[in-house]
Amino acid sequence: MQAMIPQKTLDWNPGRPEQALTLPARYFYDEGIFRQERDRIFYPAWHAVAHESEFEEVGAYVVTDLFDQSVIVMRGQDKQLRAFHNVCQHRGNRLLEDRRGKTQAVIRCGYHSWCYAQDGSLRTAPRTERLRGFDKSQYGLKPVRLETMGRFVFVNFDPDATPLASITEGAEAEMRRYLPDLDRMKLVSETDVIVPANWKVIMDNSIEGYHFGLSGPVHKHLASLIDFKGYRLTPHDKWWTYIGPPMPGANSAYGESLAGATWQTDWFFNIGVWPNTTFYCFPFSDILGTFIMIPLEPEKSLLRFGYYAPSHRPLAQVTKSCIRWMNEELGPEDIQLNVTQQKGLRSFGYDQGRYLIDAERSNESEHLVHHFHKLCYDAIQAA
Repeated sequence: MQAMIPQKTLDWNPGRPEQALTLPARYFYDEGIFRQERDRIFYPAWHAVAHESEFEEVGAYVVTDLFDQSVIVMRGQDKQLRAFHNVCQHRGNRLLEDRRGKTQAVIRCGYHSWCYAQDGSLRTAPRTERLRGFDKSQYGLKPVRLETMGRFVFVNFDPDATPLASITEGAEAEMRRYLPDLDRMKLVSETDVIVPANWKVIMDNSIEGYHFGLSGPVHKHLASLIDFKGYRLTPHDKWWTYIGPPMPGANSAYGESLAGATWQTDWFFNIGVWPNTTFYCFPFSDILGTFIMIPLEPEKSLLRFGYYAPSHRPLAQVTKSCIRWMNEELGPEDIQLNVTQQKGLRSFGYDQGRYLIDAERSNESEHLVHHFHKLCYDAIQAA
């Protein structure tokens, strides 16, 4: 049967968004395309690691893995924040396995006990004094580029990458409009979930409001908290926002009364940074969420949900309920949509559909999906 199916083209014409057909289905499961995404989208991109507050103590570190690469971000004795490739310079052993932790004085390789200072320099290496011409200064950990935005730490494997500040110009100011406590955030919890879907399927679902009132009951509850007349989805090349004001007169959310609750903003606020990071807050909740789509395989992704709250006041009950609601209700409902879409993209009966994009770029328009697909397509097709 498979041999009788015509070979689908990988060409795509973004055309006029209002008339464009969607990205061909193979872009969501093809092994070759996935490898090109790895090399042309993810390896050269900026990736969110953690909030600066997670590195307040000397020796505090966070490890982030992407495909076959691993990075350590650590606060050194000199208070500087640095990033290194997570690999010993002796024979390539992985150094740290835990996602978060704290080193006392050195990073020690568990294989042959090479030890590195918190600035990455090689401090001790047993028996190397017997080697002719061995220079410890030549065997320090290899650095990785590090920049921050909104006090969130990003890393990039490409030493020649465009600075994060350049590709996100204006993004931090937009975050601070809605998140006045951005500098005083503390990590509340982090949850990793593996989903059998392509990372773009998951992103597509998050950047359109078309399905909010049309899919499941949990989305309908979220829609009931937002005044969709003021909901706007706005592309800014390598970053984008989708923002909506609260529903007037709302007095409860996530099963809790709003009486006496505190929050940074009552708006529904989302800001995405190319290619796979989203910062968001739900209406009437006193948290900043991070939503990162980490590709594992063409049809398998790891979703990392982080929750950060202001450190100078306790969490209101409505905020605690919002975190539970996200983890146990909205997240699973979205994931089920991701799974069924991934299955459908494999059908012999489907290759391309039609974006629902109107000239007004209204609250239900899929123009952000088209914008994101064009960024992906252009990166994959780049020479």
